[in-house]
Amino acid sequence: MNRIERIKDDIINMTDPEEQMMEIMSALNRTVTPVPDVGGYYTFVYNAKTPNITYDQHPLVACTGVYQWGFVGINFHWGQSRAYTWSELAGQLYIVDIDEFDDLKNINYAKLVTK
Repeated sequence: MNRIERIKDDIINMTDPEEQMMEIMSALNRTVTPVPDVGGYYTFVYNAKTPNITYDQHPLVACTGVYQWGFVGINFHWGQSRAYTWSELAGQLYIVDIDEFDDLKNINYAKLVTK
C-alpha cells in the first residue's frame, strides 16, 4: 500500500519544506531503521556539520554503500551521490517503498541549507 499517494496533493500544496517533511515522516513512521540497506530508498532529516557548504536537510536517497562512518547514497534532490555521516542524522531513516519513491521524487520537499 502506497502511504504517500493519498497525501501527495496535500504535500505538494504545502509551501514550507518543514511541514512537507513532517507530513512525509508521519506517513512513513512505521518503517524506520537506524542503518540503511544497499539498494534501499530512504528519506530523513540531516544536519551537516561542515561549514560553508549548502546541503539538503531532507534528502531522498538510494543507498549505494554502508560504512563504519556512515553511508553513501544518490540524492535525488541533487541528482548526485552524497555521503552522510551517522552523527549528523537527526533521528531514524524512513524506509520508502518503490511506489512511494516514485511519488516522493516528484515532490519538491528538499530543504537546502547553507551551513
